[in-house]
Amino acid sequence: MKDQSSGGYEFAVLLAFAFRGMVGELHRRLAAQGFDDVRPAHGFAFARLTPSGATGNELAAHLGVSKQAAGQMIDYLEQHDYVIRKPHPSDGRGKIVLLTERGWDCIRATEEVFSDIERRWTDLVGPERMAQVRSDLRRFVYALGDGEVPSRLRPVW
Repeated sequence: MKDQSSGGYEFAVLLAFAFRGMVGELHRRLAAQGFDDVRPAHGFAFARLTPSGATGNELAAHLGVSKQAAGQMIDYLEQHDYVIRKPHPSDGRGKIVLLTERGWDCIRATEEVFSDIERRWTDLVGPERMAQVRSDLRRFVYALGDGEVPSRLRPVW
């Protein structure tokens, strides 16, 4: 590949292609394992629900969506046995959304796929270079967040 370090938007596009490629492979492999009903946005919800659940309002805030949209996602995930609503432990009127065993199985499968992708990429560039790439990306993220990692990761599509 030709080095085009002259700026522009190529760097952003390459990062987007790398991320999109990882997510695409993840969902193909999840589907093959029986998780064909989970979508990329659901992973962002799962991240907020681990380890101890969240309310619908907390999930909406985390995803940057309306309470109604979060409720629709929770309904979908509940119908597909990824989450369950239970009475909130400290708010008698509220509900907390928790991952089911199927939800946790999906997270474990996701971790395996991402680890496999990382191993393959490490084989491409070598362990030292991969460690440097990770370090550089961490530095970029901290610089964008004024020295802090953003508190949430939400879908941008």
